[in-house]
Amino acid sequence: MISAEEAIKRLKEGNKQYVAADTFQMDVSPTTLEHFAKNGQEPYAIIIGCSDSRVIPERIFHAAIGDLFTIRVAGNVIDDHQLGSIEYAAGHLGTNLIVVLGHTQCGAVTAAIHHDPEGYIKFITDEIKQAIGSETDDYQAALLNVRRSVEIIKSSLLIQKDEETGLKVVGAIYRIEDGTVEFDV
Repeated sequence: MISAEEAIKRLKEGNKQYVAADTFQMDVSPTTLEHFAKNGQEPYAIIIGCSDSRVIPERIFHAAIGDLFTIRVAGNVIDDHQLGSIEYAAGHLGTNLIVVLGHTQCGAVTAAIHHDPEGYIKFITDEIKQAIGSETDDYQAALLNVRRSVEIIKSSLLIQKDEETGLKVVGAIYRIEDGTVEFDV
């Protein structure tokens, strides 16, 4: 188990490697898979990100199998299911860092700004609309959406208790245009 500060440092360094690389390789050898099957997982960060197929946390942070506990949902919105997953990773796996990772060109944010969808997506866009209010700039709306998710996580009673013992919650934005991640948004 590493500190939240060390986890942020690893994520930032991994993102630098990602931006500088032309390809990404991950060890998925039988030996590696067997190791994790026998020994379980010890992720150093919990990432709550969007389901967008262009946003792959393990690649963005140049991470390996077992490094990240990734929770993905369109628009990186938070509800009880995500909170339960976060509490599991923080409480049972000992992970000290939670990152809400939004991104530029987010379709869910765009839908919340410019459309009034029907069906189940409305649950997502309604959450985003609560976060962004009357904001119409896509980037600013993505920031507001991340900040709201961070606040929802921080308001969880179990998370508040864990924050006293070193758990940290931060927001970040992934820029699809160049691959960089901006932390503490």
